[in-house]
Amino acid sequence: MSNKTMGFTRRGLLGAFAATAVVSAPTFSSAAGFLRGGGDIRRISMYSGRTGESLNTVYWIDGKYIKEALKEVNYFMRDWRTGTSIDIDTRTLDIMAASLSLMDTSEPYLMLSGYRSPKTNAMLRRNSRGVAKNSLHMKGQAADLRLKSRSVTQMAQAARAVSAGGVGKYRGSNFVHMDSGPVRTWNG
Repeated sequence: MSNKTMGFTRRGLLGAFAATAVVSAPTFSSAAGFLRGGGDIRRISMYSGRTGESLNTVYWIDGKYIKEALKEVNYFMRDWRTGTSIDIDTRTLDIMAASLSLMDTSEPYLMLSGYRSPKTNAMLRRNSRGVAKNSLHMKGQAADLRLKSRSVTQMAQAARAVSAGGVGKYRGSNFVHMDSGPVRTWNG
């Protein structure tokens, strides 16, 4: 377990994307253009058991975030209890996408929790000791995720390899917390 307080590093994320670009390229419809030097593409794919919604979008191309795709992400990752949403930190998306790519799977994440309103966070704190008072979920900087095809340990290892934020491993609840806060790890 590491309690380093290094912040998000662009180099860490770029390294993760560079290492996985060839693996992820065939899943994109423009794979031929990508392999000819068409540029870097970042995709996020998730579904929500709470709302029944799915999201599969390219949110970054050739060094630029795609505004409309980010709007979709913000809505998808909203607090489903209150219907409120905020801008999700793009660093969090990058960590999630890089981690998924490192795991070499085309399976979408099951998103258990994205943005949480202060009201929802307070309610969850009353019902669980594992919810932080100043949770990064309330800032749009965190997501709790699960994959059927990968263990919590495998997911946490991939997220730690990105070296760009916090990684919490929750074996009992079968999910991994990923955030764009300081680099640190913990078991919940």
